[in-house]
Order: sequence, then C-alpha cells, then structure tokens
Amino acid sequence: MRPQLLFVLIQFTILTTSSILATSQSPSLAEKPLKRVDNETIYKVSKQLCWGCLGESLQFLYAHNLVRAAKWELPLMWDFQLEKYARWWAGIRKADCKLQHSFPEYDFKLGENIYWGSGSTWTPTDAVSVWAGEEKYYDYAQNTCQEGQMCGHYTQIVWKTTRRIGCARVVCDDGDVFMTCNYDPPGNYVEL
Repeated sequence: MRPQLLFVLIQFTILTTSSILATSQSPSLAEKPLKRVDNETIYKVSKQLCWGCLGESLQFLYAHNLVRAAKWELPLMWDFQLEKYARWWAGIRKADCKLQHSFPEYDFKLGENIYWGSGSTWTPTDAVSVWAGEEKYYDYAQNTCQEGQMCGHYTQIVWKTTRRIGCARVVCDDGDVFMTCNYDPPGNYVEL
C-alpha cells in the first residue's frame, strides 16, 4: 500500500472513530469540538501496527512452497508460534542487524535460516530466492555440498519432514534488513 494512501486511511479511521464515539456519548461530549489528530499521533499509532506483517508472511510462505513444489515436497504451513519466535529474534537483531543465529551453533531445536541485506528494500521473496539459489551447489546423489560452498539454507527449505514455518522481517536501526525463518521439525541433520 502506498504511504500516502495509508496515511489517509489511518487519519480517516481515527477521525471517523472519534466522531462516532463522540456522537454516541452524552450530548455534552457531542457538543465539544473534535481535537484534530496531528501527524505525530498518526505516526506513533501506525508504527505500532504491523501493516505489512500479513503480506510478508504470505510472501515467505508462498516463496518457500514454490521451491518445495519444484521438488515434489509437501507444502509448509504457517505457524504463529514460530513466527512469534522469529519476530523476537528479529527484534533483537534490529539494533545491530548482525547475521547471527538465535541459538549456539549445533545446539538447535528449530531449523533456522537468516538473511541480511544492505538497504531497506529487500523482501521475503528476495531472501528465499537467495537461500534457494544454493541448490546449484548441492549434489543430490552424494547428499553433499560442493567444497567451499553453502547449501544448508536450501536443504532446510526442501527438507522432507519439515511441516511448519514462521518468519519475520525487520528494518534495522542502520537501515538494512534482517530476516529470519524458523522451521519445525528442523532439517539439515544426518539421520542415523
């Protein structure tokens, strides 16, 4: 949604709600002139709302399921608990945008892919495309990755037993983007 349209929608909603509340109250309240909402108030309210969350969630889920469909894997389902966890971690990384996992290496309970992009325009589809692009380094016959390359993000996306996903995207304080997706059950482990 364009910022100008969003601004008008928020202002209209606030003014309409205020008007309805004022006229439905006692006559003394209805006679008082409405206080005009200033831009700072609208900014504070809109900053607290996550207008893009639903759209971003759908982008993450759709992009993952396209990659999985190409390998005839079952689609993933969106999990709000995983999303909550991902939002928590993205919130922590917002301060520094550091490309760091939410758990110590090799001590994971969930699968996790992380992404960093310079600038604020990177989308969930961009992150999934980069992760999926690792397929070119993956050798299915040997179940290995080319030496010196990374394949773990890709294999986590297409991991056969993974069923649920939750992701988050945040624009960091420095203006860059950090994204994280969590997967359950996790992948990228050797089955014994």
